[in-house]
Amino acid sequence: MSLKADFRRNSWLYWMIIPIVIYYVVFMYIPMFGQIIAFQDYRPSRGILGSDWAGLENFIDFFSSPFATRVIKNTIIIALNEIIFGFPAPIILALLLNELTCQTYKRTLQTISYIPHFISLVVMCGIIIDFVSSDGVITTILSYFGFEEQNLLAQSKYFVPIYVISGIWKEIGWGSIIYLASLSGVDQNLYEAAAIDGAGRWQRLLHVTLPALIPIISIQLIMRVGNIMSAGAEKIILLYSPAVYESADTIASYVYRAGIQEQSYSLAAAVGMFNSVINLCLVFFANWFSRKFVEESLW
Repeated sequence: MSLKADFRRNSWLYWMIIPIVIYYVVFMYIPMFGQIIAFQDYRPSRGILGSDWAGLENFIDFFSSPFATRVIKNTIIIALNEIIFGFPAPIILALLLNELTCQTYKRTLQTISYIPHFISLVVMCGIIIDFVSSDGVITTILSYFGFEEQNLLAQSKYFVPIYVISGIWKEIGWGSIIYLASLSGVDQNLYEAAAIDGAGRWQRLLHVTLPALIPIISIQLIMRVGNIMSAGAEKIILLYSPAVYESADTIASYVYRAGIQEQSYSLAAAVGMFNSVINLCLVFFANWFSRKFVEESLW
């Protein structure tokens, strides 16, 4: 079928997609022109076309600075912890909810787990700061188990666990929705056939339920790997302080400080470009790996 014939047949779909195309063109593609300042000594008073050309100087300045190794290492550590502990959490919750037979109890648990997602990130970070302060609820509880009563966010060794655990608490319920939706489409005859063959609940989980989730798990993991270098800037900026830069300062927070606070726009653009290129490479690698070994991929 030609494009013209397809347009006539599905014209309303093409009209519906126009606002989405405009959004991406205006807010995603046109701003790419601004990436040129990564190769300039950008001055707002001169503008992009009038600023002096600097070549790779901004990239060299970043990689030769004492902060480069720290922010790259912290970004990878935080992202890997989120993948190892945060990524499986909604999958496990979905599997547990799927095993519940009481629909009222199941819906109640789902609602409770969804609620944190709708809490503003600023409010959530304020709650975390209060709870882990020297006299906060969590700190007080931990003191009964031998922990010292101190501000946990002021200790570098506790920042990553707090960041990851709070992220799981906020998004575990919302993230489980897509897996529950996939499980709802599993043919119930497969469970009955497995039960007839003598498979117990655990065996049905391993051989029927999990294989049904493999496609969506693969897609979600590819997208998560593609964001490894973009650990949540907003949340980190709201939670960290100079006392924990050693473990909390990431590429995203460094770009914020360089670009907004220090007004080093060209340096911030160069670091941001480096970050985007690495993420793009990771997406291609994750997609290739998934297509080769799991036979599922984005393209």
